[in-house]
Amino acid sequence: MRTIAVFGHRGARGLAPENTIGGFAVARACGVTGVEFDVGLTADNFAVVHHDPRLNAAIARDAAGHYVGADAPLLRGLGFAQLAGYDVGRLRAGSEYAARYPDQVPCDGAAIPSLTAVLAALRELDLLIEVKTAPDRPADTATPAAMATAVIDVLRAADAIEHAVLFAFDWRVLREASAIEPTLRRCCLTEPDTVAQGGLWLDGADLGAFDGKIIQAVAATGAACWAPFHATLEEADVREAQSLGLLVLPWTVNAPEALDRMIGFGVDGIISDWPDRARLAVEHAGCRVAAPGFIAGVGRLIPEIGAPGGVEQKLP
Repeated sequence: MRTIAVFGHRGARGLAPENTIGGFAVARACGVTGVEFDVGLTADNFAVVHHDPRLNAAIARDAAGHYVGADAPLLRGLGFAQLAGYDVGRLRAGSEYAARYPDQVPCDGAAIPSLTAVLAALRELDLLIEVKTAPDRPADTATPAAMATAVIDVLRAADAIEHAVLFAFDWRVLREASAIEPTLRRCCLTEPDTVAQGGLWLDGADLGAFDGKIIQAVAATGAACWAPFHATLEEADVREAQSLGLLVLPWTVNAPEALDRMIGFGVDGIISDWPDRARLAVEHAGCRVAAPGFIAGVGRLIPEIGAPGGVEQKLP
């Protein structure tokens, strides 16, 4: 029976507040392989789990219960203790975000957690960790090197390297992580905008050298996985990526027809805001949801001796 990994996006964003301890518990209850979440750095260099460089105006409330505005502070402008004063457990009524996730059950009092706390809450589950840097807005986040170092330090302390994959749209993060911890598996995130602005996002990769093929450029980084936006993915792309040794993990696959399409294409895993839906779709297709430990079965990465341009090889 074919096995497909199911990952809850930002925990289980369609069901519970994103990137929160409670949301991760909901994802676990859905029977997922693992979860995807985002990491940023505070002013005092705590790695915290939050999607946006700034506090999100549709999510974050201050101690007085007021939602932050467009001038919300940057994560890197607040210490961890200051950040703990914000509540991210309820969507702002009337916001576009709330309209997209009408079934999300609020959890008042939920705080932005540290990466350390999240790893403790997710023991035994597989971890897809997106490092959030913004090469088009470099002042908004810490540097790729600082971000990669902070995340890897926490992963090492939790003995979680084996269960994790480091994700990034900004491929500089992946290069920095490779130098710090070569055995940490890496995944190239792509979407049309970042590919179109490859000079900013793809760490200097020249798509012309790969006949314009993003998949070839991904493989050349030594990444273990490729995570494209699902709507841009075609079956031939899946076959090509897999022939190059890449796992294909499309995001964010939510609608029933999109889930069926990705499963039919033969992807290795699915990242969804509704992991319960994704699990049912996988099982309805006659497949089995991969158990936690799926990531540990993906080949480790080590530098290939003498490889030109730092290209790496995957080892079983």
